[in-house]
Amino acid sequence: MEAENSTMTFEEAFKAFSKFGDIKSDGKSISLSQSDKWMKQAKVIDGKTITTTDTGIYFKKLKSLKVSLPDYNKFLEDLAKAKKQTVEDMKTKMTSCGAPGFSGTGVAKGNSTVNRLTDTSKYTGTHKQRFDDSGKGKGIAGRVEQVDGSGYVSGYQNKDSFGKA
Repeated sequence: MEAENSTMTFEEAFKAFSKFGDIKSDGKSISLSQSDKWMKQAKVIDGKTITTTDTGIYFKKLKSLKVSLPDYNKFLEDLAKAKKQTVEDMKTKMTSCGAPGFSGTGVAKGNSTVNRLTDTSKYTGTHKQRFDDSGKGKGIAGRVEQVDGSGYVSGYQNKDSFGKA
């Protein structure tokens, strides 16, 4: 997959990211949110040197919601000049970051929280009745009171003992 990413040109990457998340896009113009996704995936937006606020300011100077490739190059030049970066360095990062989508950098956060909230041994009250001793859900039996058609009232201890004395 690395060989595939390294052969992608800046124009091809622009077209791919301009279609990302927009099924009606023809790949000829890119929006600010698509640009930000691309720059975050390429690690151009690092939260310190370049932020989404910076990209928003310089993108809005173009006075358009979506911009074409020549205008996008102008946007990159303005942004790079203001942030003392080189356009070539930014374009290299943006070309080599790969296709749009999951960049693989995000790690599942809150793993301890998820484990704590899904630990059925800590459940109390009616929620406790939704799971068996092993922690497996009982399904509908755990959520809905099933009608016992035996004729005895609920809680009766001596069920089926009549006449066996």
